[in-house]
Amino acid sequence: MDTQATKRVEIIPAKRRAMILEYVRRNGTASIQELTENIGGSPSTIRRDLEQLTEGGYLERTHGGALLVPPLRATFERETSLNAHFQHRQKSAIGDLAAQRLRGGESVIFDSSSTVVEAVKAAALRQINLTVVTNSIEIARIGANVPQWRVIVAGGTVRPASHLLVGEPGESFFENIHADVCFIGTYAVTGSRLTDATMEVAAIKRVMIRSARRTILLADSSKFQAPAFATFGDLSQIAEVISDEGIDPAVAASIASFGPNLTVVPVPAQEE
Repeated sequence: MDTQATKRVEIIPAKRRAMILEYVRRNGTASIQELTENIGGSPSTIRRDLEQLTEGGYLERTHGGALLVPPLRATFERETSLNAHFQHRQKSAIGDLAAQRLRGGESVIFDSSSTVVEAVKAAALRQINLTVVTNSIEIARIGANVPQWRVIVAGGTVRPASHLLVGEPGESFFENIHADVCFIGTYAVTGSRLTDATMEVAAIKRVMIRSARRTILLADSSKFQAPAFATFGDLSQIAEVISDEGIDPAVAASIASFGPNLTVVPVPAQEE
């Protein structure tokens, strides 16, 4: 029985679960039949996905069998593999544009956010000379395959089930460098506040912003929501916000009042 249960979890793709979350977020509720028709997979497969998402705190069931996204808790974090697929088209489009902001010879700080990872992938294709500084093992691996990059990894402790380094000596390291640009993500943007679900991640982002001459925030439209647990910055510290066309017009209009430029990118249509 244990072996079967393990196998069942392993065959549930994170991408499909992320698609379920996006569908429910857009529509508020969804039945198993709706999800089967719009996302694919058998009813039994979708049912298992929903059970796992409910157990993980992403969704909650209604009496009619539909699902609702509960109000996010301030310390709630999506698992890394699922988060990489959530809003992926938006993140990829944002990352492609962000990579164009880089110039050969610059030093750049990349934080470990999933949207920043998309910018790193796009920047790698440009094959320009960069000094890359990061607290992400995943980004360091990407950079190791780009001959034109000099990659520096800040030290620290690896967070469980992630490729992220936090704490010392990473924080002290960032306090003593002066980079040209920082690409940073966020768990939430609320008014002018930038927040993350954990204090240790907020702490490393805080020093990254201080270590760069300019900071560019990469935030897909789902990030403009209630604040997460710990504040790490303010929009007044940001030179540019890059988001996608799903951003609320009222939110978009308010961003300029806090200081940064806003760039909105179109999102490619969903592949069939």
